[in-house]
Amino acid sequence: MARYLISILFILAIIVGSAAIFFPDWWTHRYDDLIARQARIYRLDDKLVWSLIYEETYFRAWKIGAADEVGLMQVTPLVAREWAHETGLKEYERQANENVVEFLSDPERNIQAGCWYLERLREPYRGRTAETAMTLAAYNAGPSRVDDWTRGADAQTISEADFTSRIDIPSTRSYVTSILARYRKEQKR
Repeated sequence: MARYLISILFILAIIVGSAAIFFPDWWTHRYDDLIARQARIYRLDDKLVWSLIYEETYFRAWKIGAADEVGLMQVTPLVAREWAHETGLKEYERQANENVVEFLSDPERNIQAGCWYLERLREPYRGRTAETAMTLAAYNAGPSRVDDWTRGADAQTISEADFTSRIDIPSTRSYVTSILARYRKEQKR
């Protein structure tokens, strides 16, 4: 019986893994409606959210990051609890406090919390020339780092390219440039 179950699980793993390889359009666009709905609620461009998810997890809802980030948008437990509290829904607060990994593994909850956080990070950069790059850098490395990278420059008018060149953490610079490139490509579609 155990061999039978292991065989079935192995076959299912191969099928799921093959979906990303043989059906990439389905794999990368299966959450589009959910992304669009949540992006609209939080006044975000759905193509930006899609591009961020592509970079963070390649649409793997079960992914757990090295710093315990969870799900599609790699939301931290702290952010999830803040979001759940701010919703005013006691059930969300209870779920986020009891089992945050399970709570954030739900794609809808993850995208809701991730979009809420992305919009919250974007607020201080709204209207700046490098608004999107700054928001992404803050999402990846934190807002205080963005302040460091704009020190000595006019933060209102610094270009995306100039701001990105000031990012002194190679992984964050790569993260921001990769998402921006994908986002610009998606905008043209």
